[in-house]
Amino acid sequence: MEHIVIIGNGISGVTAARHIRKLSDKKITIVSAETDYFFSRTALMYVYMGHMKFEHTQPYENWFWKKNRIELLKGFVTAVDHEKKTLILAEGKELAYDKLIIATGSKPNKFGWPGQDLKGVQGLYSKQDLDKIEANAPNKEACNRAVIVGGGLIGIELAEMLRSRKIPVTFLVRENSFWNGVLPSGESEMINEHILEHHIDLKLETNLVEIIADENGRAKAITTDKGETIECNVVGLTAGVTPNIDFLKDSGIELGRGVKVNRFLETNIKDIYAIGDCAEQHEAIGNRRPIEAVWYTGRMMGEALAQTICGKPRQYSPGHWFNSAKFLDIEYQTYGWVFSERSKQEHESHFHWRHASEKICITASYHKDSKKFLGINTFGIRMRHEIFDRWLTEERDIDHVMQYLKDANFDPEFYSHYEEEIISKYNSVMQTNLSVQKKSWKRIFSKA
Repeated sequence: MEHIVIIGNGISGVTAARHIRKLSDKKITIVSAETDYFFSRTALMYVYMGHMKFEHTQPYENWFWKKNRIELLKGFVTAVDHEKKTLILAEGKELAYDKLIIATGSKPNKFGWPGQDLKGVQGLYSKQDLDKIEANAPNKEACNRAVIVGGGLIGIELAEMLRSRKIPVTFLVRENSFWNGVLPSGESEMINEHILEHHIDLKLETNLVEIIADENGRAKAITTDKGETIECNVVGLTAGVTPNIDFLKDSGIELGRGVKVNRFLETNIKDIYAIGDCAEQHEAIGNRRPIEAVWYTGRMMGEALAQTICGKPRQYSPGHWFNSAKFLDIEYQTYGWVFSERSKQEHESHFHWRHASEKICITASYHKDSKKFLGINTFGIRMRHEIFDRWLTEERDIDHVMQYLKDANFDPEFYSHYEEEIISKYNSVMQTNLSVQKKSWKRIFSKA
């Protein structure tokens, strides 16, 4: 019986296992050193905040794995010997495979900061990180202040977690506005305001220089490139993540930033595949990045690879980009592509609307000449994924999207709706743009 071994029990690895089981009777083993059972990584913050217990993050009952004949092996893989088709585990044991799926996910970035390996310094990615934050910051009496380094989604999650226990937080962001490498300026500025309103000490254009140790080897303070020293008990390193592939350096598997794969998620070694956060496409798919640390793309890779493993080759085809997150109390969704000013393409125009008093806004992206709809960001308004996905596939123009925007609203009836206000602003902006364009044409023709 063919033996499929999967390294990693996150969403991508577990999805591959489940779908291989649906399609075949192959022997399946999942190897992981993190936890005994699969859990929802995005729910870790809610465990710390007291909204659920850790066992509530596990989508499947413990008996599920045995019933579905998926063997779970707790162990840390130190090397892959592709010639012998064997994994070497930390305990010195070996595990043979016929086909290998690498689904080892990510790890928090470290950039060589002095003191980055001290006690009290951590990321927020794994179950072990959750255990560390519980130990390092159980309450405000034990943690007089936390400093978070890096202004992305994980950073703001960690800030929200710590503030839920009334722990003072300083947030170091190297950019001049929060996440403005991703968000257009209007949205980024709104999130700046929201962070400050939650009593988080936001320091923009500020970099970490050093983490200072006390006599017991624990973090006691940090210094910044502004010459400031900030006393703290916890330092959260949330400056992005990188593929967790160090154990593969001498394996013969082609590596870039991640494990290099083709559209079938195959590596350069026969019978070895990679999926999820650790997989890097040889060539980016459309506007997508070669590596995408997003849970739903990991799931889609797992589903596609299961078909290939079971004799029905299927390319990974993620479709239109979408994502969702939360910035403290503000829900965020994005469909298609809305680039920040820093990475905006020449043909891209934006329409931005923000509510006069509430933290609610949208930014719609469209081609400045053809008016083809390119994407939308929404903050504080829930939208229907399937409708925007269809509009992007049908290559609708921005006028169509605005005309039928109400159809995409997912908020319940008793929520306030803002489409009339949005469309009024849109019509006003477009009329102004048209007037400016006509004046420009008039000047050109008069000179001619």
